[in-house]
Amino acid sequence: MKNKISYWFLLGLAVWALIIFLRKSGIFIPVMSNYFTDLITVPMYTYLIEHLMNEVLGYHWKPDFKFILTSVLYLSMLFEVVCPMLSERFTGDILDMVAYLVGGIIYYLMN
Repeated sequence: MKNKISYWFLLGLAVWALIIFLRKSGIFIPVMSNYFTDLITVPMYTYLIEHLMNEVLGYHWKPDFKFILTSVLYLSMLFEVVCPMLSERFTGDILDMVAYLVGGIIYYLMN
């Protein structure tokens, strides 16, 4: 990995910011708002951890399939099970879990 932040990661942040801005402006694009953000969550989460481990802490670490699967399970439990129990702002959705899994698989295959 290079010392620079990935353009894909920055693009993901920009898309997330755009979706948040659109939601606050009352503009709701169903597939993009509902599932695209979940699809890019695991790749962004994994990339950020990989970047911090390698560039900031100086390790030579690459996420394996077990790490990505554990991340999918962790994020699914947190955002689709625990958070909906704590707040009405969150809703549990099995398709969100599928989006986390698909995003994780895509990241694993492309990395």
